[in-house]
Amino acid sequence: MFNLFHKKEKQYTDLSAEDFQRGIEDPKAVLIDVRTAGEFNSGKLPRARNLDMMGSGFANQLKNLPRDKAYYLYCRSGNRSGHACATMAEMGFTKVYNLRDGIISWPF
Repeated sequence: MFNLFHKKEKQYTDLSAEDFQRGIEDPKAVLIDVRTAGEFNSGKLPRARNLDMMGSGFANQLKNLPRDKAYYLYCRSGNRSGHACATMAEMGFTKVYNLRDGIISWPF
């Protein structure tokens, strides 16, 4: 029977700003900003690459990424990056991390 209250378990990890910072210190970590190009150009984290989650080519860009790397995603508030993390997990990525409260919580 269909359960309206059943919540699907997350296949990615939400991280605090401190844990996210520790993760991206690894030179092999891939840092992805899923905000729009305009948001990205107004300020970003060092080493971040921009993959606009709302852009039409987002899923195709993800398909070309290696599955064996650790990916750290962020947006303004953590909402879009959480959805992007879920999408990546559904595509078979296993090391996907979300900045829980987004760049607005970034103290560094």
